[in-house]
Amino acid sequence: MISSLKILNHQDLQNLVDGAAIFSAGGGGDPEGGYRIVDALLSQGYTVRLVGPSEVPDEAKVVNFACVGATSTIEYDSDAAVKTLKALEEYAGFSAYATIAVELGGFNTLAAVDVAARSGIPVVDADGAGRSVPEVHLKVYTIDNIPLAPMVVADLHAKNVVIVKETLDSKAAERIARTLATEWNHSAYTARRILTGAQVKTSPIQLSLSKSMQIGKLLRTAVEPIKAVLKETGGFKLFEGIVDSVERKTEAGFTFVDIKLHGKHEYAGSIFEFKAKNEVLIAYKNGKPAAIAPDIITPVHSETGKCITAEKIEKGHDLAVLGLPAPKKWRTSKGLELWKDVLQRSNVREEYVSIEELASLTGG
Repeated sequence: MISSLKILNHQDLQNLVDGAAIFSAGGGGDPEGGYRIVDALLSQGYTVRLVGPSEVPDEAKVVNFACVGATSTIEYDSDAAVKTLKALEEYAGFSAYATIAVELGGFNTLAAVDVAARSGIPVVDADGAGRSVPEVHLKVYTIDNIPLAPMVVADLHAKNVVIVKETLDSKAAERIARTLATEWNHSAYTARRILTGAQVKTSPIQLSLSKSMQIGKLLRTAVEPIKAVLKETGGFKLFEGIVDSVERKTEAGFTFVDIKLHGKHEYAGSIFEFKAKNEVLIAYKNGKPAAIAPDIITPVHSETGKCITAEKIEKGHDLAVLGLPAPKKWRTSKGLELWKDVLQRSNVREEYVSIEELASLTGG
């Protein structure tokens, strides 16, 4: 039995979309997709229940659910998403106690919420990254050696459903899921990484959905939303300016974006650039690194503070760019090693320096 849970109302869920998007590093799917999930769930009479990690029984099974693919092409079919979870349950012979979001993002977090509500189970107040991430294996569970497989991967309408029994390692699972997503118009559903309740209490980023809802509330209610978010997160305003150019391409199951801005207000006379592979991986101010993943680099509307995902940014947009410290687990040697591999394969060669140190060097 679930001893303690919270029923999330419409405003809670709207706050979750907006707040999770702040931690998305400009990825995690378009928040508009998250809003659509929220509206459909509530209009169709579903109840969203949030359970704290400490309340999940140690022997319970919890499933990570997410969409995988290029952020520019994600579509969503609730019935197919639920079918993906059911396929994993049937193959592995269990019933999920809850789902858990693989990451924080305006769309992908809500996909896990949607599948849980439609399956009559809660979603856990935690996630696998504390931010959005560009690759399937890039989760804190990999640091803890929790297997990614068995995994079910399905296409948009679950007409193709693939069961992955086991893989050599988590990186192999990423390649399999990415290859299938690429084949299916750069988009797929995945149900994977079956956690025990005991693991839920220690491995994922704890209480991150509640934190996201608090950030979303600040965006809605604060007089100066960006300042309020930065105070709450210990983050930094990296830049504010106008987009001069956007280079974008979708290939191999990813959306690659290169954005350049010129500064305004206190940033007048400065140039800023950031590069994304679904998520923003690195940012430069006047040619010098201003932030690098795993720290979180999120473009937002300069007035409302709401995230504008990288694939939606256009020339002439008025942006602020926020930099938030990564969860502590990513700053461990194993966490940084995982990110270094991803960054180098994305042609980012700079060594990691914490955003706090970079801010002290650049006056951010």
